[in-house]
Amino acid sequence: MKRVLVHGASLATVDQGRGRPVLLVHAFPLDHSMWDAQAAALASRWRVIAPDLRGFGQSQVSEGTVTMEQFADDLAGLLDELGIDEPVVYGGLSMGGYIGWQFYRKYASRVRAMILCDTRAVADTPEILAGRKDMIERVLREGLEPIAQTVIPKLLAASTIASHPELAARVHRMIASNDPQGIAAALRGMRDRPDATALLPEIRCPCLVLVGKFDAISTLEEMRSIAAKIPDAKLVTIAGAGHLTPLEQPAHTTTAMEEFLAGLA
Repeated sequence: MKRVLVHGASLATVDQGRGRPVLLVHAFPLDHSMWDAQAAALASRWRVIAPDLRGFGQSQVSEGTVTMEQFADDLAGLLDELGIDEPVVYGGLSMGGYIGWQFYRKYASRVRAMILCDTRAVADTPEILAGRKDMIERVLREGLEPIAQTVIPKLLAASTIASHPELAARVHRMIASNDPQGIAAALRGMRDRPDATALLPEIRCPCLVLVGKFDAISTLEEMRSIAAKIPDAKLVTIAGAGHLTPLEQPAHTTTAMEEFLAGLA
């Protein structure tokens, strides 16, 4: 991985392949490696950029609050530092999608297309806000082990956990390897993010909307609503997956992405 200094933070970044750029932005509370299967497949025809966001994986930790806009600014700065000035295909899952709304809002001219996986456009409900507050307190008090135990059943379909315990263990390792301060900073940023629903009709680029059939966080109904509001969007449902489609069904997710990318002008 490259280490790139962006806005005062050192970001660890995969940069592989040649061709037009695809930027893959990971979910909370994971790291860039959730995209390993897709990055390996796409790198034969595309230049794949997959960073660890500020506070995650091997990237530098910032305390306090890191907003979705700050993450988006980091990504724009990363592209600048890598010398990428042509529009990218932006791919993001869950929190990566939250960041994607802000990236498009501020840097629409830098976006060629979007791949939006298992994400949400609405702001948090009072119930979710209370849950974020509790998680912030727990992660700072108890570390990441209890958080991993709590979130994995929400991130992965029950069938995935039962049939692929090694994948559940991999996700557990990804979560546990993060820094509690970085996780808390991102939680505060997600807590404070604006509702992006009004932005959806203004997105003027092709979009692939991917959702796991059994996603309990970003439900099929909610993702269908997102796709319906974006003028040029295609919805694809990934069977046998929960919230983490690229990990749970890597072959099907990769195929959907490759077909979408092949259709771009």
